Amino acid sequence: MNTAAADYTLGSTSEVGRLRAVMLHRPGDELRRLTPRNNDQLLFDGLPWVDRAQEEHDDFADLLRSHGVDVYLLGDLLTETIAHSGAARIQGIAAAVSARRLGTHLADDLAGHLRGLAPAELSHVLTAGMTFDELPVTPSAELSSLVRRMHHGPEFAIDPLPNLLFTRDSSFWIGARFAITSLALPARVRETSLTDLIYAHHPRFTGARRAYESQVAPVEGGDVLLLSHGVVAVGVGERTTPAGAEALARSLFDDGLAHTVLAVPIEQARAFMHLDTVCTMVDTDAVVMYPNIAESMEAYTLRNHDDTVTVSGARPFVEAAAEAMGIDKLRVIDTGLDPITAEREQWDDGNNTLALAPGVVVSYNRNVETNRRLVDSGIAVLEIEGRELGSGRGGPRCMSCPLARDEL
Repeated sequence: MNTAAADYTLGSTSEVGRLRAVMLHRPGDELRRLTPRNNDQLLFDGLPWVDRAQEEHDDFADLLRSHGVDVYLLGDLLTETIAHSGAARIQGIAAAVSARRLGTHLADDLAGHLRGLAPAELSHVLTAGMTFDELPVTPSAELSSLVRRMHHGPEFAIDPLPNLLFTRDSSFWIGARFAITSLALPARVRETSLTDLIYAHHPRFTGARRAYESQVAPVEGGDVLLLSHGVVAVGVGERTTPAGAEALARSLFDDGLAHTVLAVPIEQARAFMHLDTVCTMVDTDAVVMYPNIAESMEAYTLRNHDDTVTVSGARPFVEAAAEAMGIDKLRVIDTGLDPITAEREQWDDGNNTLALAPGVVVSYNRNVETNRRLVDSGIAVLEIEGRELGSGRGGPRCMSCPLARDEL
């Protein structure tokens, strides 16, 4: 179990402070569940070559380790948590086994079977799902479960979680606390149950406190950018609602974790699913941004004065962000010299960079023009392969949940 003492404390107050620890999820059998029949429902634009996706992800993890980052793999954390805590086992099973889908009788049978699995086996089921063909054969279920008799074998009794690869969305850290988000689409809702039980029961996170948790208004981590200490931008679009952004802001204000929240409307479209698909921080005063919206992107500013929340705006995002951050100007590095190149590289996650330190970012190597412009602007770019990883529409930032960053 990975519980060794580290020379850093968990938490983060920025997007670009030196990255010390991160949670990733190595793609596994959940990706092998994707078919032409279900990939749209499970939010993938294609069927990834899983072995190659694993190689690409291993290279990504190795790059981070080579730069002094502690890499925690979600699958390992989940297995360790289940081995450590009976409550975590029960919590994970309860979230995965639905009586509404299976009927009470079959759900009880399946839950009983899962309670008897070894930690690694249960962890696999909770991430990769289970088909009706894979359900345990019990005489009572065969005789008395209409659900068991009527469902076709390859259908899912427990849905797989192929988007678990994108660990950014189900939780994020702000200050010394973690936030459990509320994912908008049915294919992803159960992901938060896994991050929740890991933070609650794994020894590595003993004593960690929650910053925010919502089961009502959707907020996803890909929409949350920590612009500077106390300043948070929240994208409002396909995945995060205005109610979710406001609830998050009020919670952060109440806990003294932020003094300003910028709510940033973005287009409700697949290509713009999160704020970090169009804009990420690459230095203390710089963002890489999709140029087709750089002039039009606006922000509403929420501030907390004497326990009263005020909302102003909208005004240009770049101006509102610079003012809130206390800097003269927010540098904008755009993706591509012409609209077609910019649109292609935005779709290929050119804006979705992961900062390892101020002015040092990880990016997909296929975004040639964006990476060139970053380098020309003084940003060091560490390139990784993303031919297969990108089929779920997510880049290095999407695939990483920072657990610890140094203060700036």
